[in-house]
Amino acid sequence: MTLTRRKFLTLSTGGAAAALGLTGCGGSRDSLGGPDELSMWTWVGSVNDSLIGQAEKAIPGATAKRLAMTRIGTSYKTKVLTALAGKSLVPDIVAMNDDVATYFPNADQFLDLHELGADRFKGDFLEWKWKLGITPENRMMAYPMDTGPTALFYRRDLFAKAGVETEPEDVAAAAPDWESYIQLAKKVKAAIPGSAITDNITSIYLYALAQQTKRYMTPDGQYIGDQDHLRQVWDLAVRVVKEGLSANAQADTTDVNAVVTNGRLVAFNAAVWWAQLGPKNAAPATKGNWRVCAPPGGAGNRGGSFLAITKYCKDPEAAFAFITWLESAKNQAEAFLDPVLFPSTPASYDDQRLTAPDPFFGGQRIVDVFAASAEKYPGSYFSPYDSVIATPITAELVNVEVGSKTSDQAWKDAQEQVHRELSRMGAI
Repeated sequence: MTLTRRKFLTLSTGGAAAALGLTGCGGSRDSLGGPDELSMWTWVGSVNDSLIGQAEKAIPGATAKRLAMTRIGTSYKTKVLTALAGKSLVPDIVAMNDDVATYFPNADQFLDLHELGADRFKGDFLEWKWKLGITPENRMMAYPMDTGPTALFYRRDLFAKAGVETEPEDVAAAAPDWESYIQLAKKVKAAIPGSAITDNITSIYLYALAQQTKRYMTPDGQYIGDQDHLRQVWDLAVRVVKEGLSANAQADTTDVNAVVTNGRLVAFNAAVWWAQLGPKNAAPATKGNWRVCAPPGGAGNRGGSFLAITKYCKDPEAAFAFITWLESAKNQAEAFLDPVLFPSTPASYDDQRLTAPDPFFGGQRIVDVFAASAEKYPGSYFSPYDSVIATPITAELVNVEVGSKTSDQAWKDAQEQVHRELSRMGAI
């Protein structure tokens, strides 16, 4: 099924783009900024400031141009879509989060990077990451930035107290899959009452989903989110709760940090960026006690960004020179230091700036664990409808955790809501 612009407009619920009637190519107007600068929109924490500072003086490879970057704090996607809808004051370059596929139905508003010579850089990147920026029609709309490989974070000191394996290699060997991991967690809980391996049911679901080779839809538009591979992920999340291994700290509450601070969360299967947002932020006093190892259930990925060049760009060649320079292996290694963006370029994984021992993790070279996860991750297709589908599913999972619905009833209700939404959009 080819995605239509009508479906995209419906998908952009609540956005000004829908209200303004985002349509295809129109008369191009000047993009933002003066003739000697390229404008770029992104959000806080998506790029390295020192690299941007260099480009603001003169873009490497295009010294006649400089970068003018705007960090947008809230409603980022809505503002991008609004600018595209109006075809006026559109930035030359835009960043996109891991929901890059939601822009695919409007790919004609962006340049095809194949035509700018992107393929000569393909070998520098993780193959699965490269593919995520390419539409089902083989239009390369977005260039890879960072990734979000997953691993198992755990408290070595608390594992030692519980009398289970403590070294990363041993923990990984003891819990290569979710079943053995649950059994290990039950041993820890028996020794340390109240301990948990997830903050809430949604996290288990999302991180187990992040390991799958199939998600919600196929590239030709078939809905598969009601099939066995999704029900198995759902059942796993429910089981973790039923075993008493969830801290029941719901997302967007202070409880999420509290269970890290007070030591209740003894382990957590999470993406690389959680190291900073989780223990380093919420439990700095636990420095030296954390370790990471290969995740139960296999390599996964959750998160990662992209850069795209709009069709309104005043100098596509200069813009392409900028994004390829910014996302080179050398510069991605720099971006890992600040703001902790994990590279999509494997050559970065041997950079000394990444391989240095991390004192917070007891001197472990954690990059080795995340690099292995990034390289082993099989990849999966993300559709423009993934967020629409995920919303009722995760909401119904919360109903199971709080006890307001049975698992079977919640699954049935979630699927009915998904089918209703996709039908309303004309997606199925």
